[in-house]
Amino acid sequence: MRALVTGAAGFIGVHLCRRLVGEGYQVVGLDDLSESTLDRLGGVPQVRFVEATILDEEGVADAIRGCDVVFHQAGKRSVSRSMLDPGPFIDVNVKGTLNVLMAAARERAAVVGASSSSVYGDQETYPVREGMTCRPRSPYAVSKLMGETLGASVLRSHGVRSVWLRYFNVYGPGQDPAGEYAAVIPRFITACLTGEPPVIHGQGHQSRDFTYIDDVVEANLRASHPSESAWGRPFNVGGGQPPTSVLRVLEIVGTALDVQPAPLFGDPRPGDVRTSHADVAAAREAFGYRPRIRIEDGLSRTVAAFRLDEAHAQAL
Repeated sequence: MRALVTGAAGFIGVHLCRRLVGEGYQVVGLDDLSESTLDRLGGVPQVRFVEATILDEEGVADAIRGCDVVFHQAGKRSVSRSMLDPGPFIDVNVKGTLNVLMAAARERAAVVGASSSSVYGDQETYPVREGMTCRPRSPYAVSKLMGETLGASVLRSHGVRSVWLRYFNVYGPGQDPAGEYAAVIPRFITACLTGEPPVIHGQGHQSRDFTYIDDVVEANLRASHPSESAWGRPFNVGGGQPPTSVLRVLEIVGTALDVQPAPLFGDPRPGDVRTSHADVAAAREAFGYRPRIRIEDGLSRTVAAFRLDEAHAQAL
């Protein structure tokens, strides 16, 4: 089997490339390196790397040639950033996804696409299920929902088989803590390691369905061989347990590092939802997705990886 991973140098992409190589796939990785570096793929030298943006039709066509499946992870991220500068999110996440789908059509390749729990917005009842009306609150969320819609449309018009995974707050080793829009878990761990006060947007009572990276990678592999009725549909990929508040995450991280963090509280981020909580029954039925890693175990593994990285950095 030959697979293309778009966004290959990103957090999920690197983990996915590593797993695919381990499973015996021939792997092509595509990334424009706008938000990452090629060094992140240094541990997976078997990957044939193509530096290109998914807006480059020729670059995408070259990368996908001969592939049986595409794991489409590339895209612009961040709810908050999309509120400030929405245009690039529509350009990359919609037009870029269309380029990937049309290239897949020419190669008769299946597509497993990365979507987002943000498409749901705020709901009255939880956990959320795929049949609920989506209420996206940000341009980022809109762009991901449009990508799903393109997938369903191109299935009907060109026969491209695709599955769309609505990720819920993915975390784990290797996640970048730098930057204004970094995810909360790597920011908390880094702050606790360096003695800086962690920053919480809002009061910290917002809760999230945190999903460990290994479960997300497993979902991708399983979704590439789903039941026939799954093609063209979105599926929740969550952690399989009740959501965890941001304050509770900080407490677990502090305990793991034997520190008592004193957070600073800032304004809520525009476009953020109150809670996220996935019902994963549809994914379990369609391709056997069963998340295994509980938040306490996942955070313990992530903290250990960050401590090891810090030790290596200090030794250099």
